[in-house]
Amino acid sequence: MDEWNPQTYGAVMGSRRWLSTLVVVVVVAVAAFAAGYLVHSTTTTTTTSPPATTTTTTLDPTWVATWPTSSSTIRYATPTAAALGFATSVLHMTSPVARAFQRGDTRSGEVPIVTTANGPVTTVLVRQLTSDNSWWVLGSACAAVNITLPHALDTVSSPLTLTGQSTAFEAVINYSLYQDDVAEPMVSGTAMGGSNGVMGPFSTTVTFAAPTHRYGVLVAYTRSAKDGSVLEASAIRVAI
Repeated sequence: MDEWNPQTYGAVMGSRRWLSTLVVVVVVAVAAFAAGYLVHSTTTTTTTSPPATTTTTTLDPTWVATWPTSSSTIRYATPTAAALGFATSVLHMTSPVARAFQRGDTRSGEVPIVTTANGPVTTVLVRQLTSDNSWWVLGSACAAVNITLPHALDTVSSPLTLTGQSTAFEAVINYSLYQDDVAEPMVSGTAMGGSNGVMGPFSTTVTFAAPTHRYGVLVAYTRSAKDGSVLEASAIRVAI
């Protein structure tokens, strides 16, 4: 069985065409966890007295999910409910509307989310990660903002270099870094990219205080020129 590969996961999350590849990668990750092969672990070795002892901490497979968090009591019975919960609680969209669920395989797929009838689409990737068949959100992508660095599941620290491609009103894209189960972002800011329908690069340095949680979500998004509400967003899971 192939080992879990965070770099592969992160690379495919950087493109709008990540769905089929990402599903395969996550399936392998969950299967590896069940088989005891998950390599995302912490190992400590004590040498004060022979023989040395090794302690390995293996993580819950839901750590790859941006929403809900494994420590919360929130669980979703349907993919649409999970996507809408993510859009409201993580992306902070106002009155998001879900279009028809698009199944990828028997346990995964994507849910298109819009905030206005003819507005841009945020594609939310969802999957059943656990044996109770509840639905979890792995991340999201949109046409106007593509995060190229960091990759999904990267470990990030301050100062963080955030790069990507974007097109947005007046070339301004917004970003926020959240810790799990903390409503306020660790840091928020803006960067400049392309505009008027033309993609252009953006790059900015993000500084933030020491985290109090191990995992979080990095969100890059555009706002409405009319009322400032979130229009569309790309979001990835990170370790902090």
